[in-house]
Amino acid sequence: MEPAPLTAEGKAPGAILFMCGMNAIRSPMAEAIARSVLSSNTYIRSAGVRAGERDPFVDTVLEEIGLSLGRHLPKTLDELEDDYFDLIITLSPQAHHAALELTRANAVEVVYWPTMDPTGETGSREQILDAYREVRDHISALIESRLLRRSGIAAQSA
Repeated sequence: MEPAPLTAEGKAPGAILFMCGMNAIRSPMAEAIARSVLSSNTYIRSAGVRAGERDPFVDTVLEEIGLSLGRHLPKTLDELEDDYFDLIITLSPQAHHAALELTRANAVEVVYWPTMDPTGETGSREQILDAYREVRDHISALIESRLLRRSGIAAQSA
């Protein structure tokens, strides 16, 4: 199945919001990865439906690929400084429903990328980290295939 166009006009989005449940794992991970590969002209943010707490496993698996959340603290939609986005990518069912409700009167493309919540993983620290790595790699692959390749967004030059 082909991914949906990224904007209603078929253009590369200038402002992207990644959303998940608590802005603690999936959406901040997606924001960090997207910032590392998309053009610096692309405005990228993340938010959650509810307030969450920063997850140290996210820092660990991002650090493994040379990325960092910096001073990121989980935030809700209400806490965003800007609320204009031409693409909202949701990573959980709850976030997808909230985004559709938020945008029903606006011309904003909402795309759902089903992404597992790794917090349910049990076992050793390494087994838990593997679940977080799986989420990180899944999000990286989606950004690569659906944002970089499909929309023609130019990668940043290093």
